[in-house]
Amino acid sequence: MEETRFEADDPCPPAFKLLVSCPSGLSPSQLSVVFDPAYDRIHHPDTSLENSISEIWDRRVQQNPSLYNGLKFRYGGNNISGGADSSQEHDVCLHLGLTDYRTFVGTNLNPLWERFLFPSEDDWRRCQHTSNPLGNGAIVETAENDIVVLQRSTNVGEFPGHFVFPGGHPEPQEVGITSHHRNFELSHQMVNDMVSREMFDSIIREVVEEIGVPAATLGNPVFIGVSQRVLNVRPTAFFFIKCSLQSKEIQHLYYNAQDRFESTQLCTMSMNDVAEISSKMPGCHQGGFALYKLMVDAAEKN
Repeated sequence: MEETRFEADDPCPPAFKLLVSCPSGLSPSQLSVVFDPAYDRIHHPDTSLENSISEIWDRRVQQNPSLYNGLKFRYGGNNISGGADSSQEHDVCLHLGLTDYRTFVGTNLNPLWERFLFPSEDDWRRCQHTSNPLGNGAIVETAENDIVVLQRSTNVGEFPGHFVFPGGHPEPQEVGITSHHRNFELSHQMVNDMVSREMFDSIIREVVEEIGVPAATLGNPVFIGVSQRVLNVRPTAFFFIKCSLQSKEIQHLYYNAQDRFESTQLCTMSMNDVAEISSKMPGCHQGGFALYKLMVDAAEKN
C-alpha cells in the first residue's frame, strides 16, 4: 500500500499518482483519521504569491456571485500500520486538516500553482503550501457488474464535459466542524472517529444525490485508496460500492437525481469500455479506475 506511480502502456506522462492503494478494500474499522491543525496548509513565504489567492478569488466571485467559500477537509498525508505479513491488508490512517474552497481556487487552481509546490520527494512536504481539499469518488458496480460513469455538465467549475465517477467531498459541517476549536464535551478521539465515519457516509450521500439510487440499494463502501491528479496535485479518496439495481433501473432513477444538473448523462459500461474512455477523465479519476483494476486483479488472484 505504498505510494506508487501507475505505469501506462503509452509514452505519455502519467496523469495521476496513487498515494495509497488498498486492493483488498478497507472497511470503516480499518480506516482511521487524525484531524489536527498540524495538517493545515502552511502559508507560502512569497507574499505576492499568497496575495494572488485573494485576487483570484475576488475575480471569480465578480464573475460568479453565487460562489460559496465552503470548508473542506485538507489531505495532509497518511500512515500505514499492520503486521509484518505482506499478504495481509494493513490499516490506513488519513491525516486531515482544514481548508476552504477559496484557498483551493487560489492555490491548486491558480495558473501559477506549480510555484506553490515545495521541492521535495515527500508528497506531504511538496504540497504543504497548497489547499489540497480531499475529494471522494465511487466506483459503483451495477447488478450485472457494469460501472456507473457520469458526463459532467458544461457549467461546472472543473473539467466540464469530462467523464467522471460519482463523487464530491466529505464535508466538515456534516459532523459539526467549523474550526479546530472542538466542543469541550468531545475528546480528540471522538472527533477523529466522527471524521472517519464521514469518509464513508459522505460517499454514500454523494452517490445517492448524483445518480438518484436509494441508499438501501447500495452495499457498504470499501476504501480502495487515494489518487492524486498530477495537474494541480488534487487528491481524491476512492471507494468501491456494489449496487443491487440493474443498469436500466439506475438510468431511470438518474433523471430525478437531486444533483442531476451537475451532469448531462449517466452511462453504465463494462470495465473494458471504461478503459477506452478513461483518457477523457480528470487525472484523479483515471487514478480511481487504476485503483479499481488493482482491486479486481487482487480478487482474481485470490
